Amino acid sequence: MKLDWISPADRLSALPPYVFARLDELKARAREQGLDLIDLGMGNPDGPTPQPVVEAAMEALQNPANHGYPPFEGTANFRKAITDWYARRYGVQLDPDGEALPLLGSKEGLTHLSFAYVNPGDVVLVPSPAYPAHFRGPAIAGGDIYPLLLKPENNWLIDLAAIPEEVARRAKILYFNYPSNPTAATAPREFFEDVVAFARQHQILLVHDQAYAELAFDGYQPTSLLEIPGAKEIGVEFHTMSKTYNMAGWRVGFVVGNRHIIQGLRTLKTNLDYGLFSVLQTAAETALQLPDVYLHEVQERYRTRRDFLIRGLGELGWNVPKTLATMYLWVPCPPGIGSTDFALHLLGETGVVVTPGNAFGEGGEGYVRISLIAECDRLGEALRRMKDEGIHYKAWQSG
Repeated sequence: MKLDWISPADRLSALPPYVFARLDELKARAREQGLDLIDLGMGNPDGPTPQPVVEAAMEALQNPANHGYPPFEGTANFRKAITDWYARRYGVQLDPDGEALPLLGSKEGLTHLSFAYVNPGDVVLVPSPAYPAHFRGPAIAGGDIYPLLLKPENNWLIDLAAIPEEVARRAKILYFNYPSNPTAATAPREFFEDVVAFARQHQILLVHDQAYAELAFDGYQPTSLLEIPGAKEIGVEFHTMSKTYNMAGWRVGFVVGNRHIIQGLRTLKTNLDYGLFSVLQTAAETALQLPDVYLHEVQERYRTRRDFLIRGLGELGWNVPKTLATMYLWVPCPPGIGSTDFALHLLGETGVVVTPGNAFGEGGEGYVRISLIAECDRLGEALRRMKDEGIHYKAWQSG
């Protein structure tokens, strides 16, 4: 029975449908109609979780000491593994007792950080396009989102000089993400230095999402925000086990950086959850200690798929720049058709699922995001179907 007199809170009513949930509905209908879907829509890694991680979880599960509530701040062993990993990967020294906090996936932490720090009316700077949690979390918290429109001619980097002085003066938080989801853009170290200087000048809290830093190719080494002198005084960095270690369903992430900012998030979380299951923390600790050969295998898998798909799209008329990181390609729609219509046309005519760029904010209109989450034989089948249906990068002909 529908209860018309019970209405959701305004904060919920103001949110548009979450695009990935809507895509799931459309995919379910397509499967019911017998379509063989090639799902390149979500950033859901297709490989198995490394066997040592699975075995560590199985062993930890047998220990009754892990069956109770975990510590709110995470286990000491996992926090130490996080800070050791940062020291090894980036040369960044962190205190495991206060400068690292396990999360129920980085999306949870990114969203809840805004609940901890955003008051209604606070100005939050968010690139557009961006990962939806970067703007939906602050929006739910009542923040005033100021979109920083990214442009291909600026390599999808934030143009700090284009932010009006009045906006910069009022801004409380800047969310950003390089290597980027969805654009796959990378930022040089000089950009991070500029961001830190900008934030220090205007007293802005920096929130950097580092989810894809390990999926880098061709010798490129992404920068951690915390490598930049002074960054830890004003910022935090989020990471996830989902992409690098094929642990998306395990829901394990962490945040590192300024201890006072992290303490605010911890205080909020003590009122919302009981922390991350200790078994999962043991598994994640094992993942962070895997030898680099595993990381190299993951990087090579995505590099091979990147090259294959860029070459195939080129044969269909697209000129997609070679990306240096992430598991995505950011592909322009054919002239004359918008993001949603193009994604729906692909799904309906070919069974190939991609994500419309406008799902990532107004700055994503005109593009679709393609995830490199299938082997080359399936990517080849997707390209063949597009070719058979006459889908090329050319002026769109309706009907």
